[in-house]
Amino acid sequence: MFTAIKTFSQVITHMSIAFGLAYLLTGSLALGGLAAIIEPVINVALLPLHEKAWHAIRRRHAASRLGLAAVAGEKLSQTGMHMGVAFAVIYGATGSMAFGGLLAVLEPICNVIVLPLHDGLWERLRGKFQGHGASLGKLAPL
Repeated sequence: MFTAIKTFSQVITHMSIAFGLAYLLTGSLALGGLAAIIEPVINVALLPLHEKAWHAIRRRHAASRLGLAAVAGEKLSQTGMHMGVAFAVIYGATGSMAFGGLLAVLEPICNVIVLPLHDGLWERLRGKFQGHGASLGKLAPL
């Protein structure tokens, strides 16, 4: 249960970053909301296809020295895909290559900074609950 709540919190954090940046760039709540919903949905739809393709590449090169390079290539490719989706969503919504490019750079940077802090907070919470013998299932409802 803890992992599910943490994952849900990660999604909300990611969507908040997308919304906040799009709103700051455009001044539009509608475009901010569009970015917060459409961008993650497209990434979620594309990620399994991306992982399937890279799984085949890694399997093909697992025994060779290219295995580690394939893992690095997958991460770079995934970053590029994420940036491309962010660019396409904002460019499609605003018609501005400048806004699309800026969001494509800023959004992954913000995620790289904020999400590890988020995960650290959740791991401290996990330790606190395990240390006290409590579980999230025993917490009082909100």
